[in-house]
Amino acid sequence: MTQTHPALLSPEYLSTRTRAPLRTPFRLQLGPTELTGPLLGEARVRAEDADLTRAADGEAVGQRILVTGRVLEEDGRPVRASLIEVWQANAAGRYRHTLDRWPAPIDPHFTGAGRTLTDDEGRYAFLTIRPGSYPWRNHDNAWRPAHLHFSLFGRAFVQRLVTQMYFPDDPLLALDPIYQAVPEPARRRLVSRYDHDVTEPEWALGYRFDIVLRGATATPFEDPGDDA
Repeated sequence: MTQTHPALLSPEYLSTRTRAPLRTPFRLQLGPTELTGPLLGEARVRAEDADLTRAADGEAVGQRILVTGRVLEEDGRPVRASLIEVWQANAAGRYRHTLDRWPAPIDPHFTGAGRTLTDDEGRYAFLTIRPGSYPWRNHDNAWRPAHLHFSLFGRAFVQRLVTQMYFPDDPLLALDPIYQAVPEPARRRLVSRYDHDVTEPEWALGYRFDIVLRGATATPFEDPGDDA
């Protein structure tokens, strides 16, 4: 069977050399604490949480984009009420984080984080800004392709999957050890596609990114310790 997810040890991605387990992992049985709580409260997610373009009474700088898609099981059934969180760099390629010291400008009107719940058809949508690329010191002249981080929850915090969404025709994809660590052809499922029907005239470009949880067409997911 074709491998979908990246190996825990990918030597070109330098931090995996210290993160990869030295012994064969084994599965822990989940107990009542993990299976029954904490639960995710749907009432706490507001419609405006899916709009990343406005914060601190102002509008973020950059190219507006609409990112939409569906979360599906391997047989095509929609996954409803899944909490999706996204986080990303701003248009200059900088995260709103104390550890990001790259001297790109910070946008006071962009936090870089949003969330939403899938509807009964498994659909989600975010309005955001196309992120910029940024240096990450993995190797000489290393730059990460523009990307969005996606986190998907089931009904409890132990039911979490994390992945990244890339943009079509990005020349940095061929040079990125994180993207290249995902086997072919699975890595292509991490690349969104431009959708002219989603694009809103004189407002925002549209991209579609469907996420499949299992099976031969599953979306590749990250190791929980991978945060680049």
